[in-house]
Amino acid sequence: MKELSVTELGRRLWHLALSLFILLCVTFVIGRVLPADPVGAIVGELADPAAYAAMRQKLGLDLPIYQQFLIYLKGLAQGDFGTAVLTGNPVSADLAQAFPATFELATLAILISTFVGVPLGLTAALFRDSFIDKIARVIALVGHSIPVFWFGIVGLVIFYAGLNWVGGPGRIDVFYEGLVTPQTGLLLVDSLLQGETEIFWNALGHIILPAVILAYAAMAYITRMTRSFTLEQLSQDYVIAARAKGVGPARTVISHVLPNIAVQLITILAISYGGLLEGAVVTEIVFSWPGIGQYMTNALMIGDMNAVVAGTIIIGFIFMFLNFLADIAYAIFDPRTREAAR
Repeated sequence: MKELSVTELGRRLWHLALSLFILLCVTFVIGRVLPADPVGAIVGELADPAAYAAMRQKLGLDLPIYQQFLIYLKGLAQGDFGTAVLTGNPVSADLAQAFPATFELATLAILISTFVGVPLGLTAALFRDSFIDKIARVIALVGHSIPVFWFGIVGLVIFYAGLNWVGGPGRIDVFYEGLVTPQTGLLLVDSLLQGETEIFWNALGHIILPAVILAYAAMAYITRMTRSFTLEQLSQDYVIAARAKGVGPARTVISHVLPNIAVQLITILAISYGGLLEGAVVTEIVFSWPGIGQYMTNALMIGDMNAVVAGTIIIGFIFMFLNFLADIAYAIFDPRTREAAR
């Protein structure tokens, strides 16, 4: 492992800042050109033309788009995303309330997909063309082929409505709502911190099905990439030498192969985690999950572009930041990446 130079770190930070600025520009322009009418959503379709014009002026929509963008950037610098039409609250406050639910769902999903996908990919590569390998490839193919919303609907029908093994839509039963004081915003964590074990199990019953379904697509990708990385390493000289010395297949993979693909796996997991945060929108709609995805969808339905643009920026920034961290880890632990960039 080698230290990352200040110059290279600065260059990567500049790329991150530039990417974020481009995201801001594209998202803002799209939010302004979409055929949505935030003024009409506020004053109503039958409002007096004078009231409509006054509200349009108040929102700054009568200004040229570049002036609107500069005003928006000034607000962002102060942490102001505007006011949400749907709730009347500052968008930043709404996002702060909704994001922990998405974060909790996506975090549990990435844990499930990692602890299942990585061992499955390693095993599939170790026993190439075996029955286990074929099963792993089928699982990966199905995970890439079938939409998440279909899995969600089928899962609710079978495991909730039919077998009653899991909780239904929502984050918790109505009976328990408001009994846990939000501290971290993560219901599973807060309920344990406050000793509410009954609420914890109820919340776990609600989150487990959407988390598993959300994790399936990521697990398919992680399994496929882990298998590919492992197969590449199994043909290397150091593995052949280890096998010639009598090292068992499992020990070879765990002690020799896994450390050599760890950096690649970090990148894959970071991309998958960002994708889960971004892709939780569909899952949240199916399961009525009160996260940022459902918040953005409800806002989009009424043309509340402040909320939609802010949510897009937050998710996009997190996705880019995770990729930035993975890129930094790659450069630190794999010097070949740093040499190639010079």
